[in-house]
Amino acid sequence: MERSIGRKRIFWLFTLFLIVVTGTPALSETPRCTFCAGVSSDEGSMPSTETAASMKNPMGPAQGYDLHVQAPHLMANGEIGGPFHHFCKGISGTVFQCLLFETTDANAPLVAVEYFVAKTASRKLPLIQWHRYFHDHQEEIDTGRLFILDVDDENKKKEIAEAAGKTDGVIYHLWQKGQEFPDGTVTFPQSIGVQFPQPN
Repeated sequence: MERSIGRKRIFWLFTLFLIVVTGTPALSETPRCTFCAGVSSDEGSMPSTETAASMKNPMGPAQGYDLHVQAPHLMANGEIGGPFHHFCKGISGTVFQCLLFETTDANAPLVAVEYFVAKTASRKLPLIQWHRYFHDHQEEIDTGRLFILDVDDENKKKEIAEAAGKTDGVIYHLWQKGQEFPDGTVTFPQSIGVQFPQPN
């Protein structure tokens, strides 16, 4: 009886020792956190860049920005900016969203975001709001300043242009020219040649 109690005591002391040393129950195969499963990093820390890269999620929201469009913008100060490289994808039957860069360098800063919104939706806005923030993509395409890149098939380019022409654009410019970093200033550029309503 005493020998049995002694063995149990040794077992629980050993188990306690393992819990203190490893931070996990000795008899459990459950990792400390489900997020960290298979990740060789300390509890509570983010995985390394190499580890994160090996955990690619093919369905992640950063995937699929394959439509490459280039166009200049009429900036908030009245100057012409760009041309900007738009990398876009459709996220619904109503909205395309685009990430905007000044170059195609791998480390080019993300300077703006543009949404292509179906005219059936954007034209429901109050007229003053639409004129303040939106522009007609068909009018922009007609200026010849919008270029569809990385597509060789002319019929495919025509299809893309026709689809874009059925949308209005709204641009949120997040990283202003000459700034070291985005400071929270957001401007709303327009397409070049946009016609602002004038009072009679």
